Amino acid sequence: MASTTAQPVGNLPSGVGICTTAPDIFYLPELIFGGLVWILVASTHVIPANPQGWVMFVSVFCFVMTFLWMVIFACGGHRNSGGWAAADMVYHALATFFYLSAAVSLAKTTIDYQGDSNNFKTYQIDIAAVVFSYVATLFYFIHFLLSAIRWRSF
Repeated sequence: MASTTAQPVGNLPSGVGICTTAPDIFYLPELIFGGLVWILVASTHVIPANPQGWVMFVSVFCFVMTFLWMVIFACGGHRNSGGWAAADMVYHALATFFYLSAAVSLAKTTIDYQGDSNNFKTYQIDIAAVVFSYVATLFYFIHFLLSAIRWRSF
């Protein structure tokens, strides 16, 4: 008789299991802090738009891809073929690199913007965005490390 419960492929969980196992438990904090970066950067207007554009690209790209990645794992889409543990590790390594580069450029832009006393509220919002971008980087990095450990165990 076939079981109807979600059985993990190797060490990869599916269904509700992604909310209870490491590294997959980090999907929600990644989405929350990445979404906060997206919202905070979108709510400000800074004159050097190029670094802010990169930060917006990274936050939107990582938010959408992490959400899709989480849905694939929750629905059990990773059961159809192998290589998902390696793909999870590679994605989170790329997301970590992207978020680190975005956080550094956002911090540099915020430091350069510090002297403008007319837009102190914008400066405070940018500081919050910098902090949240570094927190998102940390969550992606932890997820990458735990995904690498999981990949090595296959």
